[in-house]
Amino acid sequence: MQNLSIIIVNYKGWNSLEACLDSLHNYASNTFLFEVIIVDNFSNDGHLKMFQQKYSNFIFIENSGNNGFANGCNVGAKNAKYDLFLFLNPDTIILENSLDIFVSDYVNNPEIALLSCLQIDENNRYYNQKRLFPTFFTFFGLPRAIFQWIHKTKIKQIFREDQHFFYPEWVTGAVILIHKKWFEAIDGWDESYWMYMEDVDFCKRISAQNGRVAVTKNCTIFHKHGGASRINIKTKALTKTEVIISKHVYITKHFSKFVGFFLHIRLFGGVFLEKIVLSILSIPLFFNVKLKVNTIILSNYFRYVSHAIKNNTILSPRSLHFKKNARG
Repeated sequence: MQNLSIIIVNYKGWNSLEACLDSLHNYASNTFLFEVIIVDNFSNDGHLKMFQQKYSNFIFIENSGNNGFANGCNVGAKNAKYDLFLFLNPDTIILENSLDIFVSDYVNNPEIALLSCLQIDENNRYYNQKRLFPTFFTFFGLPRAIFQWIHKTKIKQIFREDQHFFYPEWVTGAVILIHKKWFEAIDGWDESYWMYMEDVDFCKRISAQNGRVAVTKNCTIFHKHGGASRINIKTKALTKTEVIISKHVYITKHFSKFVGFFLHIRLFGGVFLEKIVLSILSIPLFFNVKLKVNTIILSNYFRYVSHAIKNNTILSPRSLHFKKNARG
């Protein structure tokens, strides 16, 4: 059995991280050794030293800034001493025996390049992990729903429920187990993405190398969705804005210029129309926090579009690749 490097990227999600690290601290395996590497994206709030003292057997790395999820993962991988990488969200909790089963399923099935597992939330609901790569017709919600309804028989055949594994085209970056050789084959995580869509991109590049992406049904990990990225209204608006920005990055990278042009326009028009309507509705309903978030998203997105036009780039200003290009 191969040993495991667990890599966690954190930014001010200390409450969630504490529960995650407690579960790892109490985890005992008789089959493999594991190290835990926490890359803190410069939270700079005084908590890091306390966590270093409490979890002295874990490795803490303070990043140079809030450089995004992809960069944090790459920093962790560079400092890992084992050949199996488990990228894990800080808002996850490891359940009893789950890692042993998880690692065993990966090692004993070498045809799988990247493995995830079942994820359950605080309401005991399992996440839908039957995911396909976005296409021109399925990039947006309503067309995607129509496509899935039309092709529901075909999709059901892809995700057969009578097997120990099923094979989505991509899995969420919250729980990803991958061997170092595969990680290096695709040059790690793409730091063009500051946050979100980098997991879709990661899996797409694995697929391009003829690697197989799978989910094992043999183990389950608790995952509190949004527990580490939506701490307050401003953070929630920021992360939701970055979802939109990352979609622009993904479109540019994985679609032709012709198709990409129409997808960019559709995304731009759809976001502005939706957020303007919801922002207007928030005026008489100022007490509604969910509607207020949309006003902040609209402002954030307007600044992003202005920045994109001025700098001739679709990258987020927070993206490390943008910062490097700006310095260059």
